Amino acid sequence: MADLRRQAVSIRLANADIRNIKRFAKRLGVRDSDIVRFAIKSTFNRLAPLCDPSIRGRSLLPVLAEAGDELIRHFELDAFQLEVLINDQVDVKEQVAREDIVLLAMSSLRQDYLRMRLNEEGQTRDATSADSLRRYLYEKYLYADANGGRAAGQEAPARVDAVPTKPVPTAS
Repeated sequence: MADLRRQAVSIRLANADIRNIKRFAKRLGVRDSDIVRFAIKSTFNRLAPLCDPSIRGRSLLPVLAEAGDELIRHFELDAFQLEVLINDQVDVKEQVAREDIVLLAMSSLRQDYLRMRLNEEGQTRDATSADSLRRYLYEKYLYADANGGRAAGQEAPARVDAVPTKPVPTAS
């Protein structure tokens, strides 16, 4: 049987983060530790496909399209690191094109360049660049038929939780 005991860990947080944790806890009437556990579990749920080493290539795009800019900024990921994360040990037909990985890497850095590149790909000019990038990646890699177009009747989802993915076991 799995060990279900809780374990104390030590983490370093900025004073502003600690103040926010205390504000959230006070407002909700819960303990500070409840807020920290909630934040961790919420993040794990959003990024669950990253825990499964078998999810690579095109299948990893939904989580990166939704949370990629936050991950890229926080962990300072560049296009090379993203390419290894996405395409390492992936069959050629399931790989994501290098230029699209560069767009992902740039999604949090150069918004004007990203808009220009997406416009070259025929994306709408009135959408935000994050929405355009998400729609472009979903249409190109997740909902494309054998001829390279979107499969009949399928729309790109608005959120990653609308994309079917392989279930990831979670520890309770």
